[in-house]
Parts: sequence; C-alpha cells; structure tokens
Amino acid sequence: MDPENTFKDLQTTLTNRRQVLGITQEQLSRLSKVGIKTIYKLEQGKGNPSLETLEKLLEVLGMEIAMKLKK
Repeated sequence: MDPENTFKDLQTTLTNRRQVLGITQEQLSRLSKVGIKTIYKLEQGKGNPSLETLEKLLEVLGMEIAMKLKK
C-alpha cells in the first residue's frame, strides 16, 4: 500500500463527502472544532492530520476509520 495514494484517497473522500453534505469548509471547521487552515491544507493534499483530527472531521461527516490487517 502506497502511503502517497492512501493520503490522496483520504483527501478526495473527505472533500467529496463534505460537498455531498453541502457544507462549507468553514461550517466543517466550526462543527468539528478543527481549524479552517487544517481543513484547507488537508483538502489541498498538504496537511498531515493527527488521528484525533481525523476522528473529529469524520464524526461530523458521518464516517469512521477502518483498518485492515495485512496478510
């Protein structure tokens, strides 16, 4: 699994979900208590969010993190 592609997938998924829900970056920031600059950077592929930050964003977006074990 390529970390670069994984992050790109995460970036795309979060951005698409936010847009589907019809909320702005500003609204997501307020609802999640995550800084607007952090959200902007994440959506531009420039961020390096902590697990805690991701959990806050995903909670508002109605998503969760799932991990798979390698075989």
